[in-house]
Formats: sequence, structure tokens, C-alpha cells
Amino acid sequence: MARTRNPEMIRASIEETRHELAFSVNDLRSKVAEITNWRGQLIKNRKQALIGAAVAGFVIGGGVAAGISLITRRR
Repeated sequence: MARTRNPEMIRASIEETRHELAFSVNDLRSKVAEITNWRGQLIKNRKQALIGAAVAGFVIGGGVAAGISLITRRR
């Protein structure tokens, strides 16, 4: 059988849902702020960032050198 709720029970349920939603929104806001804090992420992962930058520099430098080498050979 369906449970009947009086208006006070409905209001209380709505108010509880509002509080839960407010908590969830604040929690999500803090997590988004933490994730999008690129400076903090860089400081936390400094070693990996330096290794990645070195590898990227090596790859880009090698590509530029190879490209120049191909251009100068054709002449």
C-alpha cells in the first residue's frame, strides 16, 4: 500500500534534500578547485614534469634537426 505523507513530512524531506545538495555542491566545488590548480599539481609532480619536458625537448629538437637535415640534403 502507498505511504501517504502529510505536507510537513514533504517540507522536511525537501529541506533535507536542500542541505544534502548544498553539501554536495560545496564538496564538488572544492574538488574542482583542487584539480584545476595547475601550480599545485606542478609542484606536487615536479620530477615527472621535468622528465616530460626533457623528453619533449629531445623529441622536438630531434625532429627539427632531422627536418633541417632533409632540407639541406636536397640541394
